[in-house]
Amino acid sequence: MASDNGHVMARPTGIRSAVLCIALVVVTLATFRGLGSSGFIVYDDNGYVTENEHVKAGLHAEGFAWAFATGAQANWHPVTWLSHMLDVSAFGLDGGRHHLTSLLLHAANAVLLFLLLFKMTGAFWRSAFVAFLFAIHPLHVESVAWIAERKDVLSTLFWLLTLAAWLRYLDSRTPARYVSVGVMYALGLMAKPMLVTLPFTLLLFDIWPLKRATLPSLWKEKLPLFAMAAASCAVTFAVQHGAGAVQSLERVTFTERAANAWVSYASYLGKTFWPASLSIFYPYPDRLDLFSWPVAGAAILLVLMTVSALRLARRAPFLAIGWLWYLGTLLPVIGLVQVGGQAMADRYTYVPLIGVFIAISWGLAELARGSRAVRYAAVTMACLSLPVLAAVTHRQVGYWVGDVPLFRHALASTSANWLAHNNLGRAYFAEGRTEEAVSEYTEALRISPRYADAHYNLGLAWARTGRRDEAIDQFEQALKLKPEFPEAHNNLGGVLADSGRLAPAIEQYRLAIQLDPQNAEAPYNLGNALFASGRVEAAIEQYQRALALRPDRAEAHNNLGNALARQGRTAEAVHQYEEALRLAPDLQEARANLRALQEALSRQP
Repeated sequence: MASDNGHVMARPTGIRSAVLCIALVVVTLATFRGLGSSGFIVYDDNGYVTENEHVKAGLHAEGFAWAFATGAQANWHPVTWLSHMLDVSAFGLDGGRHHLTSLLLHAANAVLLFLLLFKMTGAFWRSAFVAFLFAIHPLHVESVAWIAERKDVLSTLFWLLTLAAWLRYLDSRTPARYVSVGVMYALGLMAKPMLVTLPFTLLLFDIWPLKRATLPSLWKEKLPLFAMAAASCAVTFAVQHGAGAVQSLERVTFTERAANAWVSYASYLGKTFWPASLSIFYPYPDRLDLFSWPVAGAAILLVLMTVSALRLARRAPFLAIGWLWYLGTLLPVIGLVQVGGQAMADRYTYVPLIGVFIAISWGLAELARGSRAVRYAAVTMACLSLPVLAAVTHRQVGYWVGDVPLFRHALASTSANWLAHNNLGRAYFAEGRTEEAVSEYTEALRISPRYADAHYNLGLAWARTGRRDEAIDQFEQALKLKPEFPEAHNNLGGVLADSGRLAPAIEQYRLAIQLDPQNAEAPYNLGNALFASGRVEAAIEQYQRALALRPDRAEAHNNLGNALARQGRTAEAVHQYEEALRLAPDLQEARANLRALQEALSRQP
C-alpha cells in the first residue's frame, strides 16, 4: 500500500507477526495477573457501577437512552456507560470479570499498536518494542486496573481503530472509507473526549513515517475530524462545568495552573523512566510559584528537549514526532482547564506515552547503528528494561487488590493526600472499623478543612456510633460547603428522624429528592417519616415512588403494606407483604405482618 508520495506501507501478516501478537497478549495477561481476583473500589467505581441503578440494571432500552442523555460523573461518554452495562448483563457485579474486560481491551490495544506501527514503518522489532513498553509500563496500571477508568482503554481502542480506518482510506479514497473513519472517531469521542487530539496525531504521522505531501495541504482532508473534536470539547466543557467539576480561576489561578502544567509534563516524563511513588491520586499543591526553581527547572528542561527534537527533525524525525505527540496529546488533561483536585494522574499518560515510546525505540535503533559496543549496549538496555518494567507493574497491580492496600500505598507515595485519607476511611468504615475510619476522616479534614465529602463521611461514622449531635454538625458543615449534596440531605434527615425531629427530617428528605429524583433511598425514608407522623396517604405515595425506582426492595414493600393496612386496604396490603417475602423470604417483619393481617381477616364475620 502506498501513501501520497509513494511511501510503501508494510502489510503486517505472516507467522512472525502472529507469534509476536500472541506473545504480546500472553505477556500482558501475565504481567497483570491477579486483577481477576480484585473487586470494585470505593473511589468512583460506585458512581460508575456498584451504586448506579441504571448500570446495575444491565443493558436495556431505558439504560441505552439514559447513557446518551446523562452527564453523570461530569462527562458525556455514552459508549463507556454501555460498556459497563454490557459487563453487568454478562457478569453481574463480579468485579474480577469487569477487570478482565479492561485487561483484554488493553491487550488488544497493544496488539493494534504493534500492527499499525509495523504497517506504517515496516520496522518489525522497533514497532514490537513500542508495543511491549505500552503493554507493561507501570504508568498504565491505573487505566487498566481501575474499573471506573474503563474509558481509557475503550477510547484508545477506538483511537487505534480510527487510525486503521484512516490508513485504509489513504489506500483508496472512497466516501465509504472516510465515513468509517468518522464512525470510529465518533465512537472514541463518546468513550472519552481525550480523543480530541487525534486529528493532530494524524498530521504528525503524515510527516513521519508516512512522508506524505507538505503539511499545509493535509489540513483540509481532516477538517471534519477537527470539527468533531471541537464539538466534543464544547460538550465536555458544558457537562463538566454544569457538574461543578471545573475549578474556578479564583480557586486555582491561571498562574498556578501554568506552573503545575510545566511540573506535570516533567514529572510524567520522570516517572516514565523511573516509575516510582505511583499513586491513584496526586494532591494539587497549595501554592505553586511560576518562578520557583522546580517550575523553572521543568520549563527549561521541556524547552531544551523541544528545541533539540525540532533541530534533529531532518536527521531523526521520529524524535520530533514522538515528542510532539507527547506534548500535544497531554494538553487536554495537563490542567490549564482544571477539572477535579488532582495535580496529575497516571491514567492521563495512557496515550501520550506512545510518542515517548516511539522516540525511545527508534532512538535505540539509531544508536545500534554505531559501534559494536554501542549496539550491544542498546540491545541490552532494551532487553533488560522489559522484565524490570513487568516486575514493577505486577507489584503495582498488587495494590489494586483492595481499597486498604491501594490507599495506604497512595499515602506512602505522596504527602498531604486528603483524598487518600478520606477513601482509606471509607474502606475502614465498610469493614466496620469505625474508629480507624474516624481517624482517617479527621486527618483528611486537618489537611483540607473545606472537604465536604470528609465532613459527610465523618457524619456517617458518628451516626453509626450513636453520636447524633456530632453527626448532625458534620452533615450541616458538608451542606454549607456543598449545598447540592443529596446524600448529605438524606442522611441528615435520617439522624433527625432518629432523634424524633420528624418535621426537619421530612424537609431534608424532600431536598434530597429534589436534587436527585432518581435515587430510591430518599423517598423510602420520606415515606417512613411521613408514616411515623401520621400522614399515611402521603407515605403511600412516597413508598410507591421508591418502588418505581427500585422494585426489588423488600422493606419498601413491607412498609407500603403497613400503610395500606392502616387505611383498611387489606387486599393490597397482603399483596405487598407477599411481594416482600418473595424478594426476601427471611424478612421476619413482613411474615409477622402478613400473619397478623390474615388472622385479623379470619376473625371478621
